[in-house]
Amino acid sequence: MGFRMGIVGLPNVGKSTLFNALTRTAAAQAANFPFCTIEPNVGEVAVPDARLARLAEIAKSAQVIPTRMTFVDIAGLVKGASKGEGLGNQFLANIREVDAIAHVLRCFEDDDVTHVENRVDPVADAETIETELMLADLESIERRLQNIVRKVRGGDKEAVQQERLLKEAQAMLEAGKPARLVEVDAEDMKAWRMLQLLTTKPVLYVCNVEEENAAEGNAQSARVAEMAAAEGNAHVVISAKIEEEISQLEAEEAEMFLSEMGLEEPGLDRLIKAGYGLLHLQTYFTVGPKEARAWTIPEGTLAPQAAGVIHGDFEKGFIRAETIAYDDFVELGGEQAAKEAGKMRAEGKAYTVKDGDVLHFLHS
Repeated sequence: MGFRMGIVGLPNVGKSTLFNALTRTAAAQAANFPFCTIEPNVGEVAVPDARLARLAEIAKSAQVIPTRMTFVDIAGLVKGASKGEGLGNQFLANIREVDAIAHVLRCFEDDDVTHVENRVDPVADAETIETELMLADLESIERRLQNIVRKVRGGDKEAVQQERLLKEAQAMLEAGKPARLVEVDAEDMKAWRMLQLLTTKPVLYVCNVEEENAAEGNAQSARVAEMAAAEGNAHVVISAKIEEEISQLEAEEAEMFLSEMGLEEPGLDRLIKAGYGLLHLQTYFTVGPKEARAWTIPEGTLAPQAAGVIHGDFEKGFIRAETIAYDDFVELGGEQAAKEAGKMRAEGKAYTVKDGDVLHFLHS
């Protein structure tokens, strides 16, 4: 099950530098001019989770396979993108394909790195992109409403539902607010997602600060934090330069470097965890002598659907899930000891998988 996060922002805010660090590759060309990233670069990264290594150690697993997130580095946006300015059309098409947006904001001063509007104002930059996405959504909604007029008149149920949802989104956007603020009933959620509106994507603001401010942030990142809190969005503070340097170091050197900078963990780990939280994802584990593996599922996933992440046949032929809580597995020293202590449970189709569950699926 893949989850994709798009890295977006105005040109020259550090998107590609951040992407390079995330994927530990130079696949994204980081250069000091607008639109250096023309095609979206895609990279997969492991989701940091210390629990997986602990489980593998206890089970003496030959392989350790973390769960992963996909990051997409998307071409820089400029004012007027909704009308096709710059690489606007391409940007908007790429962003429709991701599950969430990591919005990189320039919170650093550097005369050697040009800003597309010759200023450093992360809040204004965030508003520029949000406005362009809202304008693109409004244009899309107007077009779709025109296209379904006949079906609505003919009483087509799906078209009637679609029209109602489109008009709710339109009203919110015309009020100057993103479509993600529309309250959607459970029975409408599938149809709502099918609309693929840009401003329904959850947003994580990434404050790119100077190296010396990586630990605490600065006045600009504090403004972003205030904005994010008011919107109900998340934010993280990162120095893309530091992260790129760390990505080139061996583990021990990286740890020493972080310590010298007063950082407890790489900013990228916080970014990935924040993205994971933003998408309301959680992890369950399968553990054995061959491998210890982490699997990503949305919060609230039932056992059969969790099994289906491994293989579709596991979901179709689901019988039951043998479940051990992570804490019990670690405290008791493994599967057999947990079973003997009565800590292994047999759960059926109605079981909601919890974060950290160690699972073994039985299927026909």
